[in-house]
Amino acid sequence: ARSRTVGELLAPTSPFDKKCGRENWTVAFAPDGSYLAWSQGHRIVKLVPWAQCLSNFLLHGTKNGANPASTRLPRQSSESGQKNKPCEHVIDCGDIVWSLAFGSSVPEKQSRCVNIEWHRFKFGQDQLLLATGLNNGRIKIWDVYTGKLLLNLMDHTEVVRDLTFAPDGSLILVSASRDKTLRVWDLKDDGNMMKVLRGHQNWVYGCAFSPDSSILCSVGASKAVFLWDMDKYSMLRKLEGHHNDVVACEFSPDGALLATASYDTRVYVWDPHIGVILMEFGHLFPAPTPIFAGGANDRWVRSVSFSHDGLHVASLADDKMVRFWRIDEEYPVQVAPLNNGLCCTFSTDGSVLAAGQDGSVHFWAPPRQVASLQHLCRMAIRRVMPTTHVRNLPIPSKVVEFLCYQI
Repeated sequence: ARSRTVGELLAPTSPFDKKCGRENWTVAFAPDGSYLAWSQGHRIVKLVPWAQCLSNFLLHGTKNGANPASTRLPRQSSESGQKNKPCEHVIDCGDIVWSLAFGSSVPEKQSRCVNIEWHRFKFGQDQLLLATGLNNGRIKIWDVYTGKLLLNLMDHTEVVRDLTFAPDGSLILVSASRDKTLRVWDLKDDGNMMKVLRGHQNWVYGCAFSPDSSILCSVGASKAVFLWDMDKYSMLRKLEGHHNDVVACEFSPDGALLATASYDTRVYVWDPHIGVILMEFGHLFPAPTPIFAGGANDRWVRSVSFSHDGLHVASLADDKMVRFWRIDEEYPVQVAPLNNGLCCTFSTDGSVLAAGQDGSVHFWAPPRQVASLQHLCRMAIRRVMPTTHVRNLPIPSKVVEFLCYQI
């Protein structure tokens, strides 16, 4: 089936851009669904109120320029009393942008650095931050509502390839870099770098938190998929199975599954608690043998994203296709065309998939269906129970298999 196009946001181009090319490596939605951010290529990040963007698609069709008069919103100053009213911002980050991540704070969640009594910034309930990872190794933190620069983090020595905030509202930020390290930052402690996670022998391409913030997955060159205990900052295990660089990862909403995308033309769905591959989504048929999967081909998978229903995975590959998969089916349930796609992510409510291309963003309606009561119960149980605990439950073996996503 062909996915329905919802709309697209097109970045303005200049003759210079057409000559050198521009790449959108990252698209992100705010946790509360209020904003969409994407890198327009080069140094520019665009922040757009998502509700306004969606309504504009419905009113004016699918195409939408980057700065149409109909969607231009008044800029608000922080002193106006309407600080958290969504408004459009164009941010010049000063260097090529490789990664973006939204973070929102929960005041009750204390900083891990308890000895610090004085801070430059006090984060309230309505605080919304945008972290941008740059080509020069810096990470810049911006206030989404005002577009102002808050912090400049400068410990990486190479490109910051990915960023992720802990979902628990603690404003713990993890950065993945080509300098072969991951770094953990506490933004409530004025951006203090708490820990350096070492273990990758080559570039780190991506990182993702589990929904309960207890586990971090990091992926990189040389087939690397690592899981980290974020309470002890130690490595839990390495997941082995890919045959080429692993470039993207994401946990399912209940934390029971982990999807990884690789240049070996495959997306694997793992049980991260025991390190077992549960599902393989192939993008080349017949699947290449390990020796060929380790080289260049036109089926490199660039990005993967889990839908909020826990039943679907989206992948984006070099064969100019976006695919939507069900976690219990071998073949895609929907596809859509996209040239030179680099990244994809689901909107906060799961109603739209956004994919980044050459400075532009394209949107599709993913497969929608009412999840079974069995699946909803499974997600509720798996949010609080790892696989080892489920296996010890005094219940029939078929039910255990279902709860472990093995049937």
